[in-house]
Amino acid sequence: MNGLSDARLTLYAQELEQERYAPISVAPAMPGNRWDRFWMRLHTRRRLLELDERALKDIGLTREQARAEALKPFWKV
Repeated sequence: MNGLSDARLTLYAQELEQERYAPISVAPAMPGNRWDRFWMRLHTRRRLLELDERALKDIGLTREQARAEALKPFWKV
């Protein structure tokens, strides 16, 4: 990995730790947040199609599983 990837992984790990200890909110999501989630879901599913076999193995998916997830509509969880 290059230095940028290492930094991103480190920052992401820190964000996960912060979320782990953050209080859970049961308030309904605001409309803007829903669209943000839709947009993120759309882009991350498309990115699954771009991953090579090594990257898919790292996240524990087969090519078929990644394709099935990527082809889901953005509004489906």
